[in-house]
Amino acid sequence: MLKLVLPRSLPRVLSPAIPISNLKSSTLSALPSRFVAPTTFYRTTRGYATEGSDEHDVIIIGGGPGGYVAAIKSAQMGLKTACIEKRGALGGTCLNVGCIPSKAMLNNSHIYHQILHDTKNRGIDVGDVQLNLPAMMKAKDASVKSLTSGVEYLFKKNGVEYVKGSGSFKNEHEIDVKLLDGGERTLKGKNFIIATGSEATPFPGLPFDEKRVVSSTGALELKEVPKKLIVVGGGIIGLELGSVWSRLGAEVTVVEFLPAIGAGMDAEMAKQFQKMLTKQGFKFKLSTKVVSGKVEGDKVILEVDAAKGGKPETVCSSLAKNGLIL
Repeated sequence: MLKLVLPRSLPRVLSPAIPISNLKSSTLSALPSRFVAPTTFYRTTRGYATEGSDEHDVIIIGGGPGGYVAAIKSAQMGLKTACIEKRGALGGTCLNVGCIPSKAMLNNSHIYHQILHDTKNRGIDVGDVQLNLPAMMKAKDASVKSLTSGVEYLFKKNGVEYVKGSGSFKNEHEIDVKLLDGGERTLKGKNFIIATGSEATPFPGLPFDEKRVVSSTGALELKEVPKKLIVVGGGIIGLELGSVWSRLGAEVTVVEFLPAIGAGMDAEMAKQFQKMLTKQGFKFKLSTKVVSGKVEGDKVILEVDAAKGGKPETVCSSLAKNGLIL
């Protein structure tokens, strides 16, 4: 099929059909001398999905910071858009089990810790202070709910179809979705964006049970404060969650393969940060690798060794009823 290529001076979209006689003389004069003008210009199209059909211009798999932003922008550009999310709440790891809930816990645990250890020096006498962990978790969940609901509102406002379920490709133009409320559905689309994010990788031999051996997700849902907590990896996420539970009363030990914490953080900043955490009560085993691990009764035991070879050492974590490792 032949396509008519018009110079930039001509209107990109002409709708409804415009008689050639209605175009400005300056526009016509801009046409090449060999160009034979038709009697009528018709509206150019961009290959949108047929209005009223089940076909979408864009289907996004994953409703995290990459997926939901892409979905909203696509809809704003006039594309028929659908977004598939299996969690049942938009926002991905960041809003649901990452940045937002961890910051809520950091803030609230900081207030608790400051009341316990800093108010007396400021001339403030406080009576018996008790931790209400279920209420703190409820406050964290409320922060998450307000933001995820906000994203869902933006979907409705911009006309994005929100599909709650797990999607998999049936072929190059169709996706089968297992809906969270039961049943299945097939979506047809012309273009697809895969924004499924990532998942935590368990340590070999110690699969996550989210009770004693937990990922960063499980560390935000603990039912009680662990007596001893081992954080495998001295990166930002591990230190952040370790700080939460340290403030709430856990004995925290960080095992890090590198000679410094912070996963590439500026060396001087990492040094000062480690001093602050040590003052808070952290213990560090740097330049140390985890050799093996196992669960024994109410404890989780790790065998560690110097990163460059050395004498093996055993460290363990414990909870009132369960062992724990992060």
